[in-house]
Amino acid sequence: MPQVASGSLSGGFSMKVQTLGRVVKRGKGEIVVDEREHSMGKVKNTRTKSITRRGFMSGAGAAVLSFTIMKSSLVRGTMANTRIEAGCIGLGGRGRMIAGMLERHGGYQITAVADYFANMAKAAGEQFKIAKSRRFSGLSGHKKLIASKVDAVFLETPPYCFPEHVEAAVEAGCHVYIAKPLGCAVPGCLRIAKMGQKATADKKVFLVDFQTRTDPFYIEGVKRVQQGAIGKIAMLSSEYNDESFSDPPKTATIESRLQNLVWVNDEELGGSYLVNAGIHAVDVALWIAGGRPVSAMGCSRIARQNPHGDSHDVFSVTYEFANGLILNHRGEHLRNRFEFRCDCFAQGQNGYLETGYTSRVRILGIKGGYRGGDVVNLYPRGAERNIDTFHKCVLNGIYNNPTIEPSVNATLTTILGREAAKRNTKLTWDEVIRENKGLEVNLTGLKT
Repeated sequence: MPQVASGSLSGGFSMKVQTLGRVVKRGKGEIVVDEREHSMGKVKNTRTKSITRRGFMSGAGAAVLSFTIMKSSLVRGTMANTRIEAGCIGLGGRGRMIAGMLERHGGYQITAVADYFANMAKAAGEQFKIAKSRRFSGLSGHKKLIASKVDAVFLETPPYCFPEHVEAAVEAGCHVYIAKPLGCAVPGCLRIAKMGQKATADKKVFLVDFQTRTDPFYIEGVKRVQQGAIGKIAMLSSEYNDESFSDPPKTATIESRLQNLVWVNDEELGGSYLVNAGIHAVDVALWIAGGRPVSAMGCSRIARQNPHGDSHDVFSVTYEFANGLILNHRGEHLRNRFEFRCDCFAQGQNGYLETGYTSRVRILGIKGGYRGGDVVNLYPRGAERNIDTFHKCVLNGIYNNPTIEPSVNATLTTILGREAAKRNTKLTWDEVIRENKGLEVNLTGLKT
């Protein structure tokens, strides 16, 4: 997991409203998405049982997904190879979950694994029956995995690694499946944006794993709002609350910060609680808005007990868009037994849209609404849908890669909010891009 280097791409990105669900067929240059995975009929519209983000990571399950092979020649290897050869980089809680989903899917074969920690690579290698010669560890593990020749890489490391890992994978001609956020600072995000453009030009699939954009109720609710179901949108409100992650005293090297999500407490490793966690709710707001903000202002502070990392853990940020639209984001990451929430509301002139990662989606309006439904097990189901979509895009040669641009914008938006709130000032999008401020990671003493 090497040092994040600076990128060379400058400027902002315009947000295109795009969704990614289950691909059922391919038209002329288009992906047709099945938005009917959940019944649109009888729903309870009640909040589901409260659950923490830790509960998602420890209890996520996976279903076996069907797949259709169209052109095996589009995958590196022989015509007889009908499965995508996958290399998994980062084998912590979510990384191991993703690997398990790949194995159960049926359209993948995991042929290599890499993790900074040798014991993690060994355990995953044994679980997924990977040859010992293709279990890699240390800072250069990702390079060795990519050099071993895989069709696609699945990246689930601390986000500071992503810019360099993505660049290595794209330059080697691999398809890329990556978690969010895309980086911890502006230079890394811009570097990934550039690599995303190259992947598209090189006819490679590049998918960022946001779960909400795959959910049928989210897709339908956002579409209706954008078609005028609640009238002109006046204000957006997003909220993300969790129980935070362990933040033990620092040791001689950062090795102790690289497991068990400890790195979320460190801006240079995980971006901060806003960038790493709050991004889920903020991304939904940007999706509804159909654009990115022009400025942010707010306040934040460290309120957790015995902090050792530098990430703030409570946030109040107000974003402004070019058309005057306002987004208020509230984030709270304290071990105070407040239930997990990742919600976004759109307040319009004639009604409102409610969306909740663990609750429901619905529209209430003066002239009608949308009954929507309960959002169930989105953490694993969203990943399952993304893995299936990724497979179909690779096998069918679909390279429009619609998740790149909105994911870059979402990451940069949370970085903008982090910086504005930390400085307790108003900061514009253009200013934070011009600053191009990087975050240094001290790799002294780590295994190469």
